[in-house]
Amino acid sequence: MKHLMLKTLIAAFAIAAGATAAAQTRTIKFANQNAKGHPIVLGMEKFAEIVDAKSGGKFKVNVFPGGALGSDQANVSALQGGALEMASMNSGIFASIVKDFEVYDFPFLFGNPKEADAVVDGPFGAGLHKKLEDKGIVGLAYFELGFRQLTNSKRAITKVEDIAGLKLRVIPNPINVDWVSALGANPTPLPFPELYAALEQKAVDGQENPVATINGAKLFEVQKFMTLTNHQYNPQSVVVSKKFWDSLSADERKLLQDAATEASKFQREQSRNAAAGILENLKKAGMQVSELPPAEVAKLRDKMKPVIAKHSASVGEATVKAVMAELDKVRAK
Repeated sequence: MKHLMLKTLIAAFAIAAGATAAAQTRTIKFANQNAKGHPIVLGMEKFAEIVDAKSGGKFKVNVFPGGALGSDQANVSALQGGALEMASMNSGIFASIVKDFEVYDFPFLFGNPKEADAVVDGPFGAGLHKKLEDKGIVGLAYFELGFRQLTNSKRAITKVEDIAGLKLRVIPNPINVDWVSALGANPTPLPFPELYAALEQKAVDGQENPVATINGAKLFEVQKFMTLTNHQYNPQSVVVSKKFWDSLSADERKLLQDAATEASKFQREQSRNAAAGILENLKKAGMQVSELPPAEVAKLRDKMKPVIAKHSASVGEATVKAVMAELDKVRAK
């Protein structure tokens, strides 16, 4: 009888210990729109790996690529409500809740990756992320989506006028609608998970994204022509729900912050190292790739100037001046 009671007690202790261990492991859902294998997803997986190693199993990060947890807009709401712990998304998407973020979507803002790094890793990038906290979101770091290129299924674009009349999917925010309109094309705002079907069904003629996204989403199956325009550079914010963040200790927050910083360096390296190879893949997949001559790029920049002037007023002159001051510093070096 005593022996039986002892076994029962041992079993009870084992169950309790298991339950305690399970309770101590906190699960973090980490969402993104890009397909597995995309440089963004590689950065997310790196973050998960770092967190697992440094937390000793205290945190488990589950990565959800490919829009598995809904659109970016749905993810923003879930972050604010605390139903989703983390996401990585195009920083410009946050313009819907903090207008200043629209500055990241200004056409031709950054000339190269070095300029982008200086801005997002400096006080400007941190300051913009700080403004999200009132909206229930905490910014930890920046990955990169990279420079955006134009694709379509109708014709090769060799001059700016060739863009006129095309129906182009854009990220749903005002500056993207305006710059496409300024080129005489027809902007169609659509969430990313709906893009492939819209192109396949010819509901839209084209779209614009970095080469890694075009490749990862297999847009080469439904797009014939690509023009290398580098018309926008997209920082990609790595964010966490403030409700979740507020439940963590100072040490736990530091662990996640350090992991995000480390993963962001890795992610940008992956993104930049992969770009040339991805372009070759797209050509092999049948895409016709062209570049605009310098005179046409100058014309493209001119057409963007009124759009930038209009949105500088709505974003706020102080924000625009701050980003330009950071760029002047890096360009002076």
